[in-house]
Amino acid sequence: MNAPSTQRASGDAALPGNSGLTARARRARAARRTATGWHFLGLLVVFLSSVFPFYWMVTTSLKSQAEALAYPPVWLFKPTFAHYVEALFTHEVGGSLINSLIIASSTTVLSILLGTPAAYALARYEFRGKEDLWFWFISNRMVSPVVLAVPFFLIATRLDIVDTHIVLILLYITFSLPIVIWICTDQFRNIPVELDEAARLDGASPWRIFWRINLPLAMPGIVVSAIFAFIFSWNDLLYALVLTRTDAITSPVAATSYMSGYELPWGEIMATGTLIVLPMVVFALLVSGRLVQGLTMGAVK
Repeated sequence: MNAPSTQRASGDAALPGNSGLTARARRARAARRTATGWHFLGLLVVFLSSVFPFYWMVTTSLKSQAEALAYPPVWLFKPTFAHYVEALFTHEVGGSLINSLIIASSTTVLSILLGTPAAYALARYEFRGKEDLWFWFISNRMVSPVVLAVPFFLIATRLDIVDTHIVLILLYITFSLPIVIWICTDQFRNIPVELDEAARLDGASPWRIFWRINLPLAMPGIVVSAIFAFIFSWNDLLYALVLTRTDAITSPVAATSYMSGYELPWGEIMATGTLIVLPMVVFALLVSGRLVQGLTMGAVK
């Protein structure tokens, strides 16, 4: 048998005990492991920087006032729920949470009911003034909320609807509806028109085409727009502070009631913050699957 006529280069020579891997392959594997390690480290830093404020808020709500103000910080302590009881019953945060839930849910439902048909019409039909109407919807988000606070208050005073749920619902729909139309219009545009044409040939009415074909396919975008509408309605402070007094105050307004006197009850403030954030976390977890689909819609053709 003849000996091999050529010899592998020293960099590609198989090394004993490494299952025949060449030095170049081992270097490539080591580089991939290093990159994976740095990638994991970066994700860990981002995760900790995002989660730590919530961790600090929750743990502070379970500490006594002395432990919350202690320096250096107290990491091991006996939890107490007294601040939650104080926030819910003394400062009436429970009632404000119910008001926020009613207002945010009503705003979200009405924005979806009104916005999805409008988005479908903008995506599928051509009519006079379509571009102007589209620009008007988008331009609503360009106006600073501070500019509109006083005019809205004057209108609500004339209509005698200050400190009611309806005034905040109508106001929040004004700002949430353009978001719903904007997101859902792009979602409907990504649905093939051939599906509508095939259904029309089968005798389906325009309403049936919208309800049975396009609406289910556009559900990821609808869920994303619903999340944005709910978050805006739940977190708003400016308009709720201007347009409410006692009966319809929302949870962000209730949180500002602690800002008085010479001592800030940090335990109660953090307990109120935790109660405000908790519904948003639960809502996001319930729709997380649809949220990922909606955020990546149109990324792959």
